[in-house]
Amino acid sequence: MNAASLHDMVPVTVLTGFLGAGKTTLLKRILSEHHGQRIAVIENEFGPENIDNDLLIQDSDEQIVALSNGCVCCTVRGDLMRALHDMSARRESGDFTFDRVIIETTGMANPGPVCQTFFMDDEIADYYRLDGVVTIVDAKHGMETLDKQEESQKQVGFADRILVSKRDLVNEADYESLRGRLVRINPRAPISPVNFGKADIDALLDVSGFNLNTILDIDPEFLAADDAHDHDHGHDGHDHHDEHDGHDHCQHADHHHAHHDDSIGAFLFSSNKPFDPARLEEFLGGVVQVYGPDLLRYKGILFLKGINRRMLFQGVHMMMGAEPGKTWLASEKPNTRMVFIGRKLPKEIFTQGLEQCLA
Repeated sequence: MNAASLHDMVPVTVLTGFLGAGKTTLLKRILSEHHGQRIAVIENEFGPENIDNDLLIQDSDEQIVALSNGCVCCTVRGDLMRALHDMSARRESGDFTFDRVIIETTGMANPGPVCQTFFMDDEIADYYRLDGVVTIVDAKHGMETLDKQEESQKQVGFADRILVSKRDLVNEADYESLRGRLVRINPRAPISPVNFGKADIDALLDVSGFNLNTILDIDPEFLAADDAHDHDHGHDGHDHHDEHDGHDHCQHADHHHAHHDDSIGAFLFSSNKPFDPARLEEFLGGVVQVYGPDLLRYKGILFLKGINRRMLFQGVHMMMGAEPGKTWLASEKPNTRMVFIGRKLPKEIFTQGLEQCLA
């Protein structure tokens, strides 16, 4: 896709998070802020905590409502795809204008199906650009919610940005403990405490989380814990990493958190050896068929044999895409880095399979 068409597409942010974590508070703040952007909000189930009427100027019972600062709000009880088609048609006809879309999911929703919508339907994929998933976690109740609700772990696993609300209600140790747990579930999403009165709107609305780019940032805390138990794997010349999954071989890496055996977790694979492209494609295709429902997000920068540029790939569940990236520079040491986030993924199977794809 060329840069111009990417620029013309309507960016979409998926806002998700635990019940009571403050999604609606943040949304109200975004909508009442004078940022000069017209934002269409899709509430993906209109519940009791919908946007307050004082923010809305309702002139009819329509699904689409104008907001006092020129934003529009679209409430969707039904099908997201239908709403997106309807909104693009009305935008094209000049019926109403918006610059970007925010989809607010319910507190219990898994953002996966919402994200997949943007890959499954060609018209939607051509018109809208999925920018990122922002997940809000409540500092006070976050640990308990993660313990009780696997959906909340999925929300964290899917995130491109994690905001921690109510930071002022917990002490430093409890915050660090929660933060460590969030990193283990999702090492690729920056985590920041957020005071909703002062949230940096720009940092939430232009994330490019679904762009295939050459950056694969992993939280340093995750990497440090990883390195601490690297000596478990005596492999020849390439280092791959497993993330802890509560089993005994990991305990020595765990110096400052009590481990929570979350079903959603992450692990990295890295290697300085090139992949055989055909074998890798076959292996990843098989993995996605078998484990797709349990794979939340996966992303990588790949070193392929016979190709002098990096290959960028990412996926959501069973939707996987790849495209060539920048040429490896003479000063660079080509290498592969991949991160997989999912539900009880069999790390050994993935790791051994990927190793067998190395040339």
